[in-house]
Amino acid sequence: MLIADDQALVRVGFRLILTARGIDVAGEAADGAEAVAEAHRLVPDVVLMDIRMPGMDGLEAARRVLAHDPRCRVIMLTTFDLDRYVYAALALGASGFLLKDVTPEHLAAAVRLVGTGDALLAPSITRRLVERFAAADRAPGAPPAAVHSDLAALTPRELEVLTLMGRGLSNAELAYALTLSEATVKTHVARIFAKLALRDRAQAVVLAYETGLVRPGGE
Repeated sequence: MLIADDQALVRVGFRLILTARGIDVAGEAADGAEAVAEAHRLVPDVVLMDIRMPGMDGLEAARRVLAHDPRCRVIMLTTFDLDRYVYAALALGASGFLLKDVTPEHLAAAVRLVGTGDALLAPSITRRLVERFAAADRAPGAPPAAVHSDLAALTPRELEVLTLMGRGLSNAELAYALTLSEATVKTHVARIFAKLALRDRAQAVVLAYETGLVRPGGE
């Protein structure tokens, strides 16, 4: 994996935490441009990307990294949870975000989770984040909903699953709410991702709000 942050102490600290827990850190970058160059060179599975860096910021760097290697997973680092640029990063395809004061255990668990192809979502924080920025005040670089495939491609059940994902439900919670097995829910989720060209749950949550399936404050 690759760590991109303009603070050397943050990079060193995260590297020590991750390597002590058996996670290989292939490289570091001190700004967005260096992050893009190192990602192209090292082809990491996961990038920890500080969202605010001098020169090219983490948002633009994430966009370039994901465009070059769609298999790469990007976790955004931020100092506060309701960061408008985190929303833009999720819309661009980042797999989640972490606060910089994350515990060592949570940091390692997050990197492992995203490395498996899943999205890193704290439902309550993600929902508040998307509610604040989906309808208005979209940061530069966040794509409009029109770039996504037509929701008409979904079956009624898939539309229901997407709506509940937008409200932050996990697969287990979806299975309970819809009286389905978790295996069936996973199949529905996989088909939704394929039909709408979504990378993971992070983009699914954003899409659910941008298309009006879920409305701010609504249940």
